[in-house]
Amino acid sequence: MSPNQKALKRLLRNKSAVFGLGIIILSILTAIFAYWIVPDPSPDANEQILEIATEEMGFTIDMLHVRKNREVEEVGFFGRLWSGQENPYQLVPFKEDTERFEGRDVIVERYTGPESDGELDTFQLSDVIYPISINDPSSYVQGENLAFKNLNDESVVLPLEDLRKEVKEKHIKSKSYLLGTDKFGRDNLSRLILGVRVSLSVGLVAVLISLLIGITMGALAGYYRGWVDDVIMWIINVFWSIPLLLWVFALVLALGREFWQIFLAVGLVMWVEIARIVRGQFFSLREKEFVEAAQSMSFSDNRIIFKHILPNCIGPIIVITAANFASAIIIEAGLSFLGIGVQPPKPSWGTTLNEYYKYIGSSKSFLAILPGIAILILTLGFNLVGNGIRDALDVKTKG
Repeated sequence: MSPNQKALKRLLRNKSAVFGLGIIILSILTAIFAYWIVPDPSPDANEQILEIATEEMGFTIDMLHVRKNREVEEVGFFGRLWSGQENPYQLVPFKEDTERFEGRDVIVERYTGPESDGELDTFQLSDVIYPISINDPSSYVQGENLAFKNLNDESVVLPLEDLRKEVKEKHIKSKSYLLGTDKFGRDNLSRLILGVRVSLSVGLVAVLISLLIGITMGALAGYYRGWVDDVIMWIINVFWSIPLLLWVFALVLALGREFWQIFLAVGLVMWVEIARIVRGQFFSLREKEFVEAAQSMSFSDNRIIFKHILPNCIGPIIVITAANFASAIIIEAGLSFLGIGVQPPKPSWGTTLNEYYKYIGSSKSFLAILPGIAILILTLGFNLVGNGIRDALDVKTKG
């Protein structure tokens, strides 16, 4: 077996590392297929129903699905995979068994809270089922039929009984919120699941940026030494002397608080440790015989650095990358908690913690506890994998 095969075998024997790897794989699959999993597949799970704000776990309510009076584009599989699908219906919560039909209308008692009396709301049958004309939204009863104009101002006549049956069967549905709702009446479970996208995205982008900068700087310092090493080490010491979060705050405020700018800011401050490790590896490997042989054959410096020395540094780089991934997730959550990270309505675990930490100790403490647990589990997974890789690459490790 090759050294890499032996290391992989040792890694797979490590139960904690395999457990961490399982967490990461599950998180990646959840992030990819999030919009096909969540109960609320609207973009950013941002379907707000203010009447059901901050409801308890397991809350269930009847909803009247009223068609929006505009065309809602139906996206394909990959479109929904990437950004979700806007709901073509407006959801109206109402109290159970309060719906009734009168002429052209369906009447419901709108839900406004568990203890309050609901308000009667009246909707035209045509308006519930179809997108109707903006210029002439009225409908008219003609015997046993209902006449109205559709979105294109074309006259439509349909049997009243068929419209009532369709409303009963397709437009009155019971909706459950397993983890309750937030202060805007959004589904907590959906936003919790979508939050893994932000965490994994910031980790991936930040790690790629830090690897690109850190490996380049460390390789140049360790290979050329002299004044190149002095300049790079001065830059490293400057970054090292200022707390990481202060750098992140400064870059976020300078670059802006948009989605990708947060990732860039985190990545720009995480390269220092990678550069120091790569520099140390290059210092020791540069004196090896295979490097001297490559130099004697007049290979270019780029070839020696990236094809001969760098592959021998992969082990330590992988270990520090796993740790940086976990650190990036925590940094993003911290920034969002402080209000300078990912901005609403994008779901972020840190933002959720910021909004609901005051509920800790009350019956709604789960609103803050759940995203905290999610951050804990995901960072634990990366730390377990990083420790497992470190042990697997250590040739002195037995068993």
